[in-house]
Amino acid sequence: MNNKTPAYDQQEHHGQPASNAQRTLARRAAVVYGIGALFLAGLAAAVLAYDALLLIFACILFAILLYKLADIAHRRLGLNRTLALTLVVALLAAIIGLGSWAMAPQISEQSSQLAKEVPAAIERLQSEVERHPLMQRVVDELPAPEEAMKQLGSMMPNAGLLFGGVLGALGNVVIIIFVGIYFAAAPGVYTNGFVRLFPQSKRGRTREVLNEMGDSLASWLLGKAVSMLIVGSATAIGLSLLGVPLALILGIIAGLLDFIPYIGPIMAGIPAVLLALSISPDMALYALLLFAAINMLEGYVLQPMIEAKAIELPPALVIVTQLIFGTLFGFAGVALATPLAAVLSVLTKMLYIEDVLGDRPAKGVDAG
Repeated sequence: MNNKTPAYDQQEHHGQPASNAQRTLARRAAVVYGIGALFLAGLAAAVLAYDALLLIFACILFAILLYKLADIAHRRLGLNRTLALTLVVALLAAIIGLGSWAMAPQISEQSSQLAKEVPAAIERLQSEVERHPLMQRVVDELPAPEEAMKQLGSMMPNAGLLFGGVLGALGNVVIIIFVGIYFAAAPGVYTNGFVRLFPQSKRGRTREVLNEMGDSLASWLLGKAVSMLIVGSATAIGLSLLGVPLALILGIIAGLLDFIPYIGPIMAGIPAVLLALSISPDMALYALLLFAAINMLEGYVLQPMIEAKAIELPPALVIVTQLIFGTLFGFAGVALATPLAAVLSVLTKMLYIEDVLGDRPAKGVDAG
């Protein structure tokens, strides 16, 4: 015999959906809170271990460059990818090894001499400027020779890899080389593992985003490598023809710092102009004009060629990114700001503009 009244049945019937709605709401709240907690944990990890994350990003950049060069050898020479990568690594090792063996004594001597000459050049500049009262404010802004020596010493060991002191830089070189080779040898292992972290419905789009970022960074890195070689060679040859001392090491510094757009050439030009000023004001003017000409060549010829095959980054965006990452992560952040900006640009375009806003380019129409 059923003692339940119709009213009780109706209350039980309506209470079940309410209970389901509450459980659904609780699950959604748990997911939101979980995502928020993961975001905060990731942000804390990024703040606390930013140097390791930047090092990993540098490893990925080197791996992308190796993979791009190996892909070119694979297509041009008909080699399989493993053999092409082996050939690329062997050629790079031979070029760097022979270059270091041939120029190491001269580079070492000029590096030591540069560390002594720059503070002396600053002292001479200060004494010359102090003769003009209107330029006294400039003198006050210039660092003391000892401080300039300290800043130069902190920058020079980082010119190659931009992390830590001399021993730290050498250790990072080894890490970047070996991890980069491992990444380039089997990129599918790592990309497939990363893609599997996402739901199956999103894996295809995730792979598209990764491929777009890889293509953009590969084209940018290859073009930037050519630009660095041209800028470094042109600077060394030009300063040598002008008679500026230590032209070789100044050219190497200019080539390395050319990796940093806009800010790098200014940093490279300061010691060269100071050394030229120690000879004569006219020599300093000629050195300044040389750097201006090289920067115009890069800005109007090399940079458009790079951006024609890679993602185009507005100058203001690059400079703002350099300032932000430089403030947060120091000189390493400045150095890696441009490729990081390229990654953020791809993510913004594909995941927000195209997927969220639905603003996808029509087929056959250039997305730029």
